Amino acid sequence: MFDRIREDIEATFERDPAARGVLEIIFCYPGFHAVLFYRVARWFWIHKMFLLGRFISHIGRFFTGIEIHPGARIGRRFFIDHGMGVVIGETSEIGDNVTLYHGVTLGGTTWKKIKRHPTIGNNVVVGVGAKILGPVKIGDNTKIGANSVVVDEIPPNSIVVGIPGKVVFRVEGDKRIQMDTGFMPDPQSKAIANLLERVKQLEEKMNKQE
Repeated sequence: MFDRIREDIEATFERDPAARGVLEIIFCYPGFHAVLFYRVARWFWIHKMFLLGRFISHIGRFFTGIEIHPGARIGRRFFIDHGMGVVIGETSEIGDNVTLYHGVTLGGTTWKKIKRHPTIGNNVVVGVGAKILGPVKIGDNTKIGANSVVVDEIPPNSIVVGIPGKVVFRVEGDKRIQMDTGFMPDPQSKAIANLLERVKQLEEKMNKQE
């Protein structure tokens, strides 16, 4: 467990340029605190002391605003940036070198006592406010865009955005291969279309007055 904690500190240094020292991380990073509470709660959970594990998890939620069920499986070098509002459900599985930003939910879609939360691969980044729902698998080296809602399996090396989340790029080496983006709204085109519609309405109004 202590090796995992040391690696979590190292991951914070690597992924947050604002981190200036170990003591700053230990005392001032709620994401690190939440992971620390989880590591302790998880130890009690796997040793069948479920109530104590849940209680420690609850204390961590109170102090950090981050809810991680001790039943979740989280790999090495896990990093939560900012963290407020992150929820990780009981049957979630998270690989190594994963980064979550604030407001992320790894949630379930059923009340049955089955595998009901996501499985996140290695080297995955989940953006601010994204929701990954159900027992879906997110492939390695994938990036989930801010506020996306993912309800389907995502292949490795993907960049995902939207509601529902869709793959817009596949990454192969240093290249990004663009996928179908027809569903993505173009704000400039939408603004122009609205202006044209408004001009049309004004012209029709003027014609009627004539």
